[in-house]
Amino acid sequence: MKRVDDFRLRFGRQELVPIIIGGMGVDISTAELALEVARLGGIGHISDAMVQTVSDRRFDTKFVSEKLKKYKTNAANSDKSNVHFNLAVLEEATRYHVGRTMEAKRGEGMIFINCMEKLTMNAPRETLRGSFALIEDHPRFRDAKLGIIVSSPRALAMFLRKNARLQRLPDYIVVEGPLAGGHLGFGIEDWAKYDLATLVSDVLAYLKAEHLDIPVIAAGGIFTGSDAAAFLEQGAAAVQVATRFTVTAECGLPDKIKQEYFKASEDDIEVNTISPTGYPMRMLKGSPGIGSGIRPNCEAYGYLLDANSRCAYIDAYNREVELHPTAKKVKVMDKTCLCTHMRNFDIWTCGQTAWRLKDTTRRLEDGSYQVLSAEHVFRDYQFSIDQKIALPSLD
Repeated sequence: MKRVDDFRLRFGRQELVPIIIGGMGVDISTAELALEVARLGGIGHISDAMVQTVSDRRFDTKFVSEKLKKYKTNAANSDKSNVHFNLAVLEEATRYHVGRTMEAKRGEGMIFINCMEKLTMNAPRETLRGSFALIEDHPRFRDAKLGIIVSSPRALAMFLRKNARLQRLPDYIVVEGPLAGGHLGFGIEDWAKYDLATLVSDVLAYLKAEHLDIPVIAAGGIFTGSDAAAFLEQGAAAVQVATRFTVTAECGLPDKIKQEYFKASEDDIEVNTISPTGYPMRMLKGSPGIGSGIRPNCEAYGYLLDANSRCAYIDAYNREVELHPTAKKVKVMDKTCLCTHMRNFDIWTCGQTAWRLKDTTRRLEDGSYQVLSAEHVFRDYQFSIDQKIALPSLD
């Protein structure tokens, strides 16, 4: 039986271990995690989601507090039409986070940036443009590695048609299946009807029929090195994994939340519709952000405001306030203030396989579980066979 290390992901002359770590947003996939994976010869990932908050945490900038100060007189107003991001500030925060990470990179691997293109930030005409078109005029447009995430051959075909005028194909395609964590590219009623192996096969067949040679990356529910090797044998160029790295020391989740992931049972994982984006979302159902009725804090964050200054959570919050005018605090069960709760690590997104995390480590005398190192998990994916998972040493 083959193992992941028998394969290599090729970008031109560069060869990498075919393991990519998913770009979990709001600094869950930290720079430290991405740098370690790059050092080991794979591809690390950071995210630009709520990059101002990440910059404030990491570099002691004051982007969020300054935005809040500017708009705080609007905090009690349900109309958020005057709340906008300063795009120059977004650029500055991105330079801090991305630039410092790239400067620190060592080893033969790479670091990708997960660009959250669906976040409209109350200015979709300025920000919700195709990333390929957005950087078309930049001198590095032809040299940078650009990839996309799709969940079906149809979505891939639509993207390629939309970008045909650019004469610039993606350098890789991530096919994300229905068992992934966070937002899903499937409907709430039909995600369980699909499986990753079939989706990867269909995308590979589509590319072959179109005479396109683009590396395909399989993602979502790949828990062991054997799982990963099976996709590589199927024809995938690499795998993208994330769930097992949420419980590593380099992950940005607080330690007490990592323990919640270890303790989770299969029944603790759900797909719900509480995200204001309209996409189904997989998470641990014990997430503190579920059912919380906090006042919308768009003046500080406000990433999900649409062109009409609307957010599904604001509508839900105002509805509950109107229904319970004397309540000191309301509960909002159908939607959540995703920006604030993701920033506070109160929405515990996870892959469907998160309930198996306890089987990847050791339980300590105090009842807690041993946090792993990113290198340990990476090497286990790289070298394991026969569905085996290597436990960490007790050193």
